[in-house]
Amino acid sequence: MQPLNSKKRHIILLGAAILLFGCNEQTVRKEGFGVHGIDVSHYQKHIDWQAIAAQDVQFAFVKATEGETFQDTLFCKNWLEIKEAGIKRGAYHFFRPTVPAATQANNFLSWITLSNGDLAPVLDVEVVDGVSPDDLRAGIHTWLDIVENTYKIKPIIYTHQKFFNNYLAGYFTDYPIWIARYTSWRKPCLDQNHEWAFWQYGNRGRLQGINGDVDFNVFRGSLAELEQYCLIRPRPLLDPSNLQEEVVAANP
Repeated sequence: MQPLNSKKRHIILLGAAILLFGCNEQTVRKEGFGVHGIDVSHYQKHIDWQAIAAQDVQFAFVKATEGETFQDTLFCKNWLEIKEAGIKRGAYHFFRPTVPAATQANNFLSWITLSNGDLAPVLDVEVVDGVSPDDLRAGIHTWLDIVENTYKIKPIIYTHQKFFNNYLAGYFTDYPIWIARYTSWRKPCLDQNHEWAFWQYGNRGRLQGINGDVDFNVFRGSLAELEQYCLIRPRPLLDPSNLQEEVVAANP
């Protein structure tokens, strides 16, 4: 092997430094997007959601469940306080491919209650756990179908770009995609002409109200367009026999 000259040695050392330290840089809020969000779990511990709302954060996804039995211990607290802060909220389930999908869907549905205006449920798929691609996709379909039938809205699929292109591209074309791609200059690029709706672009964001790092996200559209990914339930029809009582109660 020929000895390296000083210029080549400098380039190699620079590249090694980027690989070693580049992933540890603090995530900077992205410009060019009008709707910003974060996602959290019990790992963030106590969160001051009023402080978060004051920092131009319009939506937040929070972990609810994982696999067959896990239920995030801080989900209920976060779920309530996100709404009180006026932030759009969404709940996600971490999918375990070796666990029956129907059992996982039941775990998720037993732990959450979506209200009018909440973001669609999210299925977080990022591990294979040794199952075949066909079995993986079949399980995903089962979970999505059960949750969609319950809330009458298509769930959002979360994963990272490489996983999506390897296992999900060409499938699930009717579902919104929330994609993780940590880069400061390139937007997500999904195979088979898939479009993404949400982009998680970094996991080392810092905000007042959270002690430590948090994932930063953006929505591709406007705040008004975000509503199409939210649960909309019509008001129940009034019972004519009770109509007079309700009018009197409203006008004492």
